[in-house]
Amino acid sequence: MADLIIRNARVSTLAPPGSGTPAEARALAVRDGRVLAVGDEAAVMAHAGAGARVVDAGGRRVVPGLDDSHTHLIRGGLNYNLELRWDGVRSLAEAMAMLKAQVDRTPAPQWVRVVGGFSEHQFAEKRLPTLAELNAIAPDTPVFLLHLYDRALLNRAALRAVGYDRDTPDPPGGRIERDKAGNPTGLLLAQPNALILYATLARGPRLPVEYQANSTRHFMRELNRLGITSVIDAGGGFQNWPEDYEVIQALHAAGQLTVRIAYNLFTQNRGGERADFERWSGMLRPRQGDAMLRHNGAGEMLVFSAADFEDFREPRPELAPSMEAELESVVRLLLEKRWPFRIHATYDQSIDRILGVYEKVAREVPFDGLRWTIDHAETISPRNIDRVRALGGGIAIQHRMAFQGEYFAERYGMQALAHTPPVRRMLEAGVPVGAGTDATRVASYNPWVALHWLVSGRTVGGLYMYGDDNVLDREQALRLWTAGSAWFSGEEAEKGSLEPGRYADFAVLSADYFSVAEDAIPDLHSELTVVGGRIVHGSGGFGGLAPPLPPPMPDWSPVNLPRATLPPVAAHAPVHAHSHQGGACRAHGHGHAPATPPVGDAHAFWGALGCSCFAF
Repeated sequence: MADLIIRNARVSTLAPPGSGTPAEARALAVRDGRVLAVGDEAAVMAHAGAGARVVDAGGRRVVPGLDDSHTHLIRGGLNYNLELRWDGVRSLAEAMAMLKAQVDRTPAPQWVRVVGGFSEHQFAEKRLPTLAELNAIAPDTPVFLLHLYDRALLNRAALRAVGYDRDTPDPPGGRIERDKAGNPTGLLLAQPNALILYATLARGPRLPVEYQANSTRHFMRELNRLGITSVIDAGGGFQNWPEDYEVIQALHAAGQLTVRIAYNLFTQNRGGERADFERWSGMLRPRQGDAMLRHNGAGEMLVFSAADFEDFREPRPELAPSMEAELESVVRLLLEKRWPFRIHATYDQSIDRILGVYEKVAREVPFDGLRWTIDHAETISPRNIDRVRALGGGIAIQHRMAFQGEYFAERYGMQALAHTPPVRRMLEAGVPVGAGTDATRVASYNPWVALHWLVSGRTVGGLYMYGDDNVLDREQALRLWTAGSAWFSGEEAEKGSLEPGRYADFAVLSADYFSVAEDAIPDLHSELTVVGGRIVHGSGGFGGLAPPLPPPMPDWSPVNLPRATLPPVAAHAPVHAHSHQGGACRAHGHGHAPATPPVGDAHAFWGALGCSCFAF
């Protein structure tokens, strides 16, 4: 008999043809965390014993739980309660109202920070705030605003807090904009190295460990609200294993995870990458863990010399000549240890050289079905797609172009943009493709923004990037966010569709994804989210079904700021067209100790050349 039954629903099972499970159903039964039955209501209700919870979905659409194949949940969760999010905000006026409201509630010496998830093009005004506007709103509270990987805006209070003055040197690859007297204005530019942006962010106050746990729980609940039930965490700069994983491990031990997490380990040591993976592979078995938290292999950083970054306002970076030898050493080790692996690669030129290494190694050490991934692949060529397929790899794509399409078009033209990335070509070639966000520092963590990008071909600013030959229909896009992503954690037999025996992970949507207007897709969310048969989120008529969370900590957290009630704020400076000119890592130049980068030491900080883990 069932533990939970969802009835009066429109269930999209996404079961493959011939599986024996209907594509559409009216009801769903769950037992012991897995789907027990799916079909017409009478048949499913036959499983309703005396102890079953029966939920009337009110005719709503039910889809398999969404699975983000490339995100940074673990790092993002540690900081979620500190960050004001402008994801989806449609006007700069509203964004500034949110900022002013948060400034007014933030105590000294805390900062107000907006760290990614938006583009100036999403605003009706098509611009960022001016420094004059930031200083007028927040004369005394430090404000740090990160826009993509290209710039950060700091008000005068933030400049004082980080100690930047006329004697602070420009870093290699970055620039501190100055006034005529040589004093910093507050604009920091990555040209092209964003080290200065993330080193400056790292100077801000951090949450204590117990607050980090609370922050992570609230971030997971926010993902649940959007219908996400699984993610693959791609590691990232500042994410040292095992110390930076202690919070997520503690939440798992306490049974407080509400998102399934498969995590990759990301080297933090330029020049010591192989040593990291040798040490870790002696501590972790491939895929070690359980259904809620498990190891997923190496990457997205395998060797620093193979990393390119996607600041499309700057020229494409060339990989170092040493890349092939360094990458070959690490890949041979991972094959020996049978660790799956993934690698960040934006440009086809980088992918071409990376695949050359893989093909060389495969001639001597067969991959034998070991799963590996190219992450991002915005400009991958048809030839290299076929090479990925021949070696048995997959490609994880994200909606980064929805936030940067305008800048790509300015540099490379609309014709090049039309297949960036070439999603349809990947699918036609038979390559496994999974969808994701690469949140939280550039793109939004909202999967519905990503789904809108896949089906509309538009940026968040409304630019049409793709023709019919590079957009997907709604079911194809949803499959990339479910079964497609499951391949990348080796769980395609367990999740991605609602079939008997599979994980009971699903979302009851606020509106029907398959019939709402295209422009309404980004505003979708889940009103009831279930992970392993356990209700982890409820809103609207389902609000009383999910267990409550403790209040966000600290009490002044932006998470406590109700967006809908904010008053508008008048601009404090004339509107100008914003300039289109074009943190650091605890591991490079200053060890693994949990301390902020040595910004006051010009040699130690600016000498961290080549550090790129900020960018992931």
